[in-house]
Amino acid sequence: MSRTSKRTDGDIVRDFLSVADLLEEPQLAQLYAYVAREGEATVQEVIDELEFAQGTAYTYVNRLVDAGVLEMTREEQPRQYAAREIDLTVTAAGGNRKYTITPVLIDAVGRRETNGDIDTYIDRHGVDGLATALTYAVARECGEVTHRLMAQDLEISPLAAEIVLQALRPIVHEHYEIEDSGASLDAIDIDDHNA
Repeated sequence: MSRTSKRTDGDIVRDFLSVADLLEEPQLAQLYAYVAREGEATVQEVIDELEFAQGTAYTYVNRLVDAGVLEMTREEQPRQYAAREIDLTVTAAGGNRKYTITPVLIDAVGRRETNGDIDTYIDRHGVDGLATALTYAVARECGEVTHRLMAQDLEISPLAAEIVLQALRPIVHEHYEIEDSGASLDAIDIDDHNA
């Protein structure tokens, strides 16, 4: 769902609507993030890894296929599915901030059910706030910012900044190759998140 090719307004709206459920329903986000990380997966693998009930797993996979964010890559049994790349830039309410919906953000949203700190942060700051925090988490892991700078920039307490940065740390390390000298940030544009 990258916007690199010529796209009509209708295509862009359809893309946004197809990922909206991922941002509202953590279990859908978990499923998408799992398939995106694995490259391909069967429904049985989803059931085993995410501990979904069989009926729930099939329902969710079908919903994501219908939404266009998963695609069937093997029709014979067991069917296999792959995640389509999502890269959609959204302007937050008020028009003062933009953020990009990526598999990394969807993964972070998917962890809200199992991570109370992420859940609390989303409740207080919304998904756009989580996208911004994720940008700071990447920058922090690269040694570019501290939790105090994030707190100052976002006008939150240093404790709240540290808590969410710690909660996002495993996600950052799963999606980016971060070394002592910096990170490979091909999938994230820090300027997009802070615009």
